[in-house]
Amino acid sequence: MSLAVGIVGLPNSGKSTLFNALTGGRALVGDYPFTTIDPNTGVVPVPDERLRRLAELFHPPRVIPATVTFSDIAGLVRGASRNEGLGNQFLGHIRSTDAIALVIRAFTGQVAHVEGSVDPVRDMDILELELALADLQTVERRLDRVEERARRPRDVTPAQIQGLHRLREALDAGRPARGVPLGDEERVGLSQLQLLTAKPGVYVANVDEDALSSGATGGPAAQIAQRAAQVGASFVTVSAKLEAELAELDIEEAAAYLQSLGVGEAGLGRLSRAAYAALGLLTFFTAGEKEVRAWTLPQGGTAVDAAGVIHTDFARGFIRAEVCDVGDLLAAGGYAGVRERGRRRLEGRDYVVRDGDVVHFLFNV
Repeated sequence: MSLAVGIVGLPNSGKSTLFNALTGGRALVGDYPFTTIDPNTGVVPVPDERLRRLAELFHPPRVIPATVTFSDIAGLVRGASRNEGLGNQFLGHIRSTDAIALVIRAFTGQVAHVEGSVDPVRDMDILELELALADLQTVERRLDRVEERARRPRDVTPAQIQGLHRLREALDAGRPARGVPLGDEERVGLSQLQLLTAKPGVYVANVDEDALSSGATGGPAAQIAQRAAQVGASFVTVSAKLEAELAELDIEEAAAYLQSLGVGEAGLGRLSRAAYAALGLLTFFTAGEKEVRAWTLPQGGTAVDAAGVIHTDFARGFIRAEVCDVGDLLAAGGYAGVRERGRRRLEGRDYVVRDGDVVHFLFNV
């Protein structure tokens, strides 16, 4: 599975600068509203030091990382749900994403703010409300269709209609769909709506470069971190301006620059991890002389689930899995060493895969 993240923010929040830096894209960037008009999409590898070290161990001809797809749309403004600005008309382009990254401006500088001042709390309120109102329109359209079909009881149940009414009430009050408690029957068919506020969120504080090393310990970023904690979302700080500068450097220069700032990792890695945490995902590996590869699996997934991620034939003919931890494999210098240390195990189909497992599947064709 490939992770997909939709990027939203107010105009001039730095979201398109961040998108370009993360993906190597060329979305138009300017200090005026609506420089992004058409949605932009980029697919990039997820940075993982463990994958790099496995590649150095096995020297395979192919090294395949996990990937994340970023989609950047026009900036949302106050009243977007009433067709103010341009952002609302493009929200459909990110309904199929797995998570939503809300880029909140926490940097100063000369770039004009569409609301006239830097105020993260106000900006978060605007974004959350506009996403909720966009979802409200979706739910109301669905209710109109469903209540018409309710005359044919086999097509829709009273519980489904009740669930839609409960969602409409919450969204009308500006509350996200993810916080509405629904029963199993009430949820039937709701996944087709792809509600934006039902998706896991990542709050991205776009800070000045000199504030990056302090994280969320003070200033506007602290307010964003507090909101993320309140709504159960992941949080990360980035400097889009810095990310753009890093994108122009080679790997060694970029690493040295980050180290000089007291920052251990570029924004792509931190944002990817935050998205993985928000979605409850983990990474497992397959590794050998022919290929080293990172795979993505929901937390709690079993060995047979992991086999199915690679190929349905692996899951269908599953016999057993040989498993070791990536750290143990690297420390032992290979599979022979990890076996000698007793750190490679045989597991059955119900084994719950852990982040960092290196797995070899045995199966019948």
